[in-house]
Amino acid sequence: MHIQIVAVGKLKEKYLVQGIAEYVKRLGPYARITITEVSDEKAPEILSPAEERQVKDKEGERILSHLKDDAHVIALAIDGELWSSEDLAAHLDKLGTYGTSHVAFVIGGSLGLSDAVLKRADKKLSFGRLTYPHQLMRLILVEQVYRAFRINRGEPYHR
Repeated sequence: MHIQIVAVGKLKEKYLVQGIAEYVKRLGPYARITITEVSDEKAPEILSPAEERQVKDKEGERILSHLKDDAHVIALAIDGELWSSEDLAAHLDKLGTYGTSHVAFVIGGSLGLSDAVLKRADKKLSFGRLTYPHQLMRLILVEQVYRAFRINRGEPYHR
């Protein structure tokens, strides 16, 4: 299975880069994983709703350009479905069983995802009602994907 993570912004924090690299390495026996960073749209701190939409739309275009037509897209969105680790594992297992070999997770920028990206998504997933920095969300996501593969193989880790 190919797991793709498409995320807005460049990771700068060394501890996040190292943590993600560790989980990508651990995922090696289970899946091929790629992380694609798209540039965030520069904008002032205070934006009107129309300006916010423009920023999300520009970032969304960049995201969509990296998604293959046959990818099963899971958008991380605060209003998405709340899954347990076991739910994520079951979803990935079902996709693999029924021939979906490319799963793309999408993480938006600080303003979230554009309507076009959300419309393209096959699923919307929430990691809770708390707001996380989008850079930290990459580490949390890659850890949960690793955990899901361990659960599906019946290997210890997820307790």
